[in-house]
Amino acid sequence: MSARSPRQYYVYMLASKTRRLYVGMTNDLERRLQEHRTKAVDGFTSRYNINRLVWYEATTSAIDAVAREREIKGWRREKKVKLIESENPGWVDLAKDWWSETEGSR
Repeated sequence: MSARSPRQYYVYMLASKTRRLYVGMTNDLERRLQEHRTKAVDGFTSRYNINRLVWYEATTSAIDAVAREREIKGWRREKKVKLIESENPGWVDLAKDWWSETEGSR
C-alpha cells in the first residue's frame, strides 16, 4: 500500500489592477489561476480582469475550505483588505512567476 499525501484545498483572493476582489476555493490553485488568467470561464473575474493572486491559504479539508470561503465572502471589503495587507501589503501578484509570460498573463 502506498502512502498518499493529503489532498490540498485552497481559499484564495484575486484582485484586478483597480483592486476589485474575488474570493474562491479550489483543489488545484495553479490550474484555477490559469483559468482566471486565460478567461477560460465567462463570469465576474473575466468581465472585470480579476486575475492577480493577492492572498491564499491551504488546508487538507474540503469542508474547512468551503467554510472559510463562505466566511470571507461574508466579510465587508475592509476586513478582506486587512487580511490581504497583513500578508501582502503591496498587493503583489503572488503567482507572477508561476508561468511564462505567454502562458499565464493573457
